Amino acid sequence: MSEIQKVAIVTGASQGMGEAIVQAFRARGYGVIATSRSIQPSEDPHLITVAGDIGDPDTGKRLVAAALERFGRIDTLVNNAGIFIGKAFTDYTEADYRLKLHTNLDGFFFATQTVIPVMLAQGSGHVVQITASTAEFASSLSPAFIAMLTKGGMNAATKSLAMEYATRGIRVNAVAPGIIRTPMHDPAVIEQLAGFHPMKTLGEVEDIVRAVLYLEDAAFSTGEILHVDGGLIAGR
Repeated sequence: MSEIQKVAIVTGASQGMGEAIVQAFRARGYGVIATSRSIQPSEDPHLITVAGDIGDPDTGKRLVAAALERFGRIDTLVNNAGIFIGKAFTDYTEADYRLKLHTNLDGFFFATQTVIPVMLAQGSGHVVQITASTAEFASSLSPAFIAMLTKGGMNAATKSLAMEYATRGIRVNAVAPGIIRTPMHDPAVIEQLAGFHPMKTLGEVEDIVRAVLYLEDAAFSTGEILHVDGGLIAGR
């Protein structure tokens, strides 16, 4: 067994999918750097928490500094931080627009751009985004322009980065969930949302965790958008 402890950075890590992804990497023995605005200090010496706004370029720098200071390497970046605001196009406010781009795109850009040089120096690394299956098709029943703009952009950027670094040891993939049972959804309506999926059920957080870990192990996969959506994209 290798004596090298692998290291993952996970954004949006204080609850829901992010928290579960952190726990999954720790269960594998990884050192983890976890971040969100509200994340609390950790008593686990192999789990370092960094509170901050992921859309701020300084947060990405602090994540990399913490990883290198404590563990000396970065093997995986999970760009999980994101928010959803579903509205009719003309109902979006400037504040909605700025907030969504700040978290979803600025956070993805600055965190990834700061981590990639470390991975290049190592000669290896894996970057994986949590995007959305709904970013790949439009529906008049569920308008979500800014989700299409940001998550669809992340899907395209995933493929672009995968090709740019394909010969340099860095893989870049994405997991595109359907509707997952997380705290971000109103419990009063969440069961109704199951009807959007051909399987007529909701996804669970563990489904996304398994997908992230699959891509982590899939050494011959890069540029992949892995749909975990109860058949949603297949039915379009």
